Amino acid sequence: MFSSRPSVHPVEAPPLTDVTENHPPRVRMKDIQGMPGTSGGLALRFFQFMFAVAALGVMVSANDFSSVTSFRYLVAAAILQSLWSLSLALLDVYALLVKRSLRNPLVNVLFAIGDGITSTLTFAAACASAGITVLIGNDLNICSQNHCTTFETATAMAFISWFAVSPSFLLNFWSLASR
Repeated sequence: MFSSRPSVHPVEAPPLTDVTENHPPRVRMKDIQGMPGTSGGLALRFFQFMFAVAALGVMVSANDFSSVTSFRYLVAAAILQSLWSLSLALLDVYALLVKRSLRNPLVNVLFAIGDGITSTLTFAAACASAGITVLIGNDLNICSQNHCTTFETATAMAFISWFAVSPSFLLNFWSLASR
């Protein structure tokens, strides 16, 4: 009866080109929440700022924090972290308001380096302060003379600030590696 017959249509071959001359267009990845210029990135910067300011405020509220070097280091790292996070949060707000992407390679390098430095400093200061707090509280048993709970609270806030900086650094670093 009626059976279908295959039909053959000639197909023209694509022109031969040199691979080094024409590079295929690169596909840009989507803006993942948490990257600069997104609402997730703004939320991360806000939490970084708030916990760094909390660590700074709690540590400064103890009148004898300046007698220990690691506590002074925590204050300095918290100041740097809060300034860095606030400035990038303002930049994220600007990018969201004008609907502009912050996917410039130079800007991503700056964000990755800045996040890497501030996260390393915050983590090191939190670890040093935690070590001194354990020394004062557990080993020397002189919490009655010091503000151990204040020091512990400030150290915990610094660690939480570091936890908020880590995703920002990893996303910025990943963005650089994916180029």
